[in-house]
Amino acid sequence: MTAVEPVVPGIRYVSLDVMRGIAILGTLGTNIWIFTNPEGFIGYVSGIGRAEGMWRWVEAVLQQLCQGKFLGLLTIMFGIGLAIQQHSAQRHGESWPGSYPVRAGLLFVDGVLNFLFFTEFDVLTGYAVTGLIVAFVLATSVRSQKIWLSVALLVHVAILAVVVAAIVASPQPADNPPVRQQPNPYAEGSFWDLVVFRVDHLPAFRAETILILPMAIAMFIAGARVFRAGVLAPEGAELRRRLMVVGFIVALPVDLIVGLFWGSPGMLVGRYLTAPVIAFGVLAAIAHFYASGQMPGVVGRALGTVGRMALSCYVLQNMLAGALCYGWGFGLAQRMRPDTVVLGTIGVYVFVVAVLIVFSNLWLARFERGPLEMLWQASYQRLTTRR
Repeated sequence: MTAVEPVVPGIRYVSLDVMRGIAILGTLGTNIWIFTNPEGFIGYVSGIGRAEGMWRWVEAVLQQLCQGKFLGLLTIMFGIGLAIQQHSAQRHGESWPGSYPVRAGLLFVDGVLNFLFFTEFDVLTGYAVTGLIVAFVLATSVRSQKIWLSVALLVHVAILAVVVAAIVASPQPADNPPVRQQPNPYAEGSFWDLVVFRVDHLPAFRAETILILPMAIAMFIAGARVFRAGVLAPEGAELRRRLMVVGFIVALPVDLIVGLFWGSPGMLVGRYLTAPVIAFGVLAAIAHFYASGQMPGVVGRALGTVGRMALSCYVLQNMLAGALCYGWGFGLAQRMRPDTVVLGTIGVYVFVVAVLIVFSNLWLARFERGPLEMLWQASYQRLTTRR
């Protein structure tokens, strides 16, 4: 992978905002099925509230198409963001990582609040920890970064192999209906009941974040490396072609087969092995579309506004989905039946996406940054200003 300087002072890659927007709305495409499950995250993991008949296959395909791909894209985008910040610091003669730990700390606080108030599957806390580690890794030599990347990948694959092997080797449970929660905090609890529920089950809800830390480290570093290699630049066509071939021709068919036909082991392999590879293909495809200087059209501009307000839109989509689906809000999840859950979930998704696009366009017509981005920037400046 050749090292080129992809960042030119005064040049902004329009594809970055579009990618962020796609990543944010794509992660909602996975999470929305959790929100519309009558027993929330617990029910989703336990297999409660699934569609039946023909709709079961529609549900499975829709879930698999999103499963891990856009989370992977979002993870890569964070790695690219680190590379951009490092380049900017070096261009201005500043040390790296410099004040980045403050940024990571603020992101961690954002994640904790998002977890407590809105969603058990927050990714911001994990990204904050990963970013702090990788910020220091990027300050080392290229050889050292390659070692970190290789070791992180090996550790991740080893953990995944052990977990999958354990599931395959374990006795198959009896074909009994899953045990439902009594009481069900997602349907019957208040807003604060759910906050307490998340705190009470903190280890279980944060287990994924800990287990996939090696994968996140690898993807952050890989994201920074492909950016430096010019994946967004016109001269990066060959790199983009290779990423799309591996992502779409090699990884995608495997992902669909194991995800749809191998049960729980296939879901894990898809989410944590093939999906990240596909995410690089998605990145390359979007970058290729805009690499020649193509300006965003109507759809691209809509996605770009969401991308410019990525933090605000990520939290807002969790707020909206929770208010629509949980018992403390409109309680729509409890009204969905096996024959209506697919169309109902699609409806909730489309509504939330529409609100995000309209809100981000209206807000950015008046302000330069999103509301949480403004608060975040003010906090960062206050914490880093020398007195």
